[in-house]
Amino acid sequence: MDNKLLELLVCPVTKGPLEYDREKAELVSRSARLAYPIREGIPVLLEMEARTLTDAELER
Repeated sequence: MDNKLLELLVCPVTKGPLEYDREKAELVSRSARLAYPIREGIPVLLEMEARTLTDAELER
């Protein structure tokens, strides 16, 4: 994930920052408790495509 692109992207729900999770190929919004997938190098920033984060994942 390009760092400059990551600086520009925000969570579509909260408009807050996103964190890149390289292992899971996801962009994480802690404030929305959602993880957005990255497919073929393209972030899919749709709420209906995101998965809900568990409490354990938020504690990291």
